[in-house]
Amino acid sequence: MTKTIERNLPVPARTFVPADLNPAQWDQLQPLYDALLARELDNADALEAWLADYSELSAAVGEYGSLRNIDYACHTDDADIEKAYMHYVENIAPKLSPLYNQLREKYLAAPGLSGLNPERYDILTREWKASSELFREANVPLGTKVTKLNSDYDKLIGEMQVEFDGKTQTLQQMARYQEETDRSVREEAWRLSATRRLDDRAAIDGIFQNMFEIREQVAKNADCPNYLDYSWKSWQRFDYTPKDCTDFADTIERVVMPRVAGLDRARREKLGVDTLRPWDGSVDPQGRSPLRPFNPDDPQRMVERATEIFRRIDPALATDFATMTFGRNLDLDSRKGKRAGGFQASLTESQQPFIFMNAAGLQRDVDTLLHEGGHAFHFMWAAKNEPLSFMQHAPIEFCEVASMSMELMGCDHYGVYYDKPEEAARAKRKQLEGIIRFFPWMATIDMFQHWVYTHPGHSIEDRTKAWLDISGRFTSPETDWSGLGDVQAARWHAQLHLFHIPFYYVEYGIAQLGALQLWLKYKQDPKAALEGYRAGLSLGGTKPLPELFEGAGIKFDFSAATMEPLIAAVEDELALLPD
Repeated sequence: MTKTIERNLPVPARTFVPADLNPAQWDQLQPLYDALLARELDNADALEAWLADYSELSAAVGEYGSLRNIDYACHTDDADIEKAYMHYVENIAPKLSPLYNQLREKYLAAPGLSGLNPERYDILTREWKASSELFREANVPLGTKVTKLNSDYDKLIGEMQVEFDGKTQTLQQMARYQEETDRSVREEAWRLSATRRLDDRAAIDGIFQNMFEIREQVAKNADCPNYLDYSWKSWQRFDYTPKDCTDFADTIERVVMPRVAGLDRARREKLGVDTLRPWDGSVDPQGRSPLRPFNPDDPQRMVERATEIFRRIDPALATDFATMTFGRNLDLDSRKGKRAGGFQASLTESQQPFIFMNAAGLQRDVDTLLHEGGHAFHFMWAAKNEPLSFMQHAPIEFCEVASMSMELMGCDHYGVYYDKPEEAARAKRKQLEGIIRFFPWMATIDMFQHWVYTHPGHSIEDRTKAWLDISGRFTSPETDWSGLGDVQAARWHAQLHLFHIPFYYVEYGIAQLGALQLWLKYKQDPKAALEGYRAGLSLGGTKPLPELFEGAGIKFDFSAATMEPLIAAVEDELALLPD
């Protein structure tokens, strides 16, 4: 019997799926899918009943797979948990993929399809048509190979630790020292962490190279010119093009990079150093003690204070957030054997969100919890309003509006974490400056992926050179990387998205512009902004991307005409804050 974690999730009533279904047993799953495939769908009523049953089965199986992934993310060093996760990856998921395609094709060919309400179902039909056109049986085992490679990557990252300050620490925990006022401490901690990452540079390069070659084959199998084109259709990006993304990057270079250089110039002058080094980017430039919003050994306190921020924004948010508990919905501390990063997972059958992060007692942990809380609200509200599980999830570009808006709405309430108003103001400055600094990194990651997947057959050396060329466009001239060439060349290794979810990154930039629009509305009329926020999120995945933005009262646009005034508004807000 393999080990899983008991979370005491609510068990919903089922009408099609047996109450005692074990999704780890294929002989229990297959008859249910066979029954769906055999059913007659001659009219709209029959098709809608079929969709309801398919949704129920999809939610049950999808939640099981999500839980195995969550368990493994929390405990990459647990052999039993890894065994349960890999059983799903190797023996269940590969069999589901072709069945899902058969079910999509059955829906698309159903005589009853013409009788469905197009206003309700056109989005689903469009998405399933795109997925069906892309599906190839030969790609199923290739997807399994990539998942296993990601497991290898996660284990390497999860095992990274160093000895510092008299104790063994994860690299996430080491980030605390980048805020220390003693420059020698920052440098020592930074170099130690960087060296530890470089110890696994060859292994990580090898993992990515294998992924790259598999993904090239996936695109070829699907008759796509390259993996970029494959991904565009896979992500169902119907409302913008790769050219829009390169234009977005150009806009960031033109509009944002001069502002980043200005921020760095001011930082360098306040620090009184000749040049900024990589370990000078997080410390308070006036030499004040690091912001420590909570004790990392007391995650409950962190959650209580976040709940208070949500209450100050809107008491209904706090009520929803208070339903989330440790173990069932939350795993927040950083520890050995835990996957890097943070995420929110939507458990579709129990309709429960799950937040995973690596808190180390930093201000960015506060922002991460607010961010993932926004995702949790999005899922809660969409699930309440949409019974079909595969229509609850919005495109990622709008999902990230949900999370980033919550960060911005929350930044005026940082005082719940700090005793001194000046510390809360410093935290807000950090958040707003971070938004300006984020855009160039987003463009770097996105443009790097564009290059990687449109240059077939390139070598690791070619890829490293491309990374340095692209990152050079979006690196502040004020920061001195001399003598750190190896570290700079491998910086992208720490960006989990490049491994797990390729081409998922530009969404953050698009969504940040949407979140800034909502934030400005919130500053002028909180009630109306929150009504728009809830209205947009409650739509789930039932509307196309531009209409989701419109539903929230904002524009889906990432041109210079939209970006320039929003960045200027951030600068204006920064000017109102004390240094």
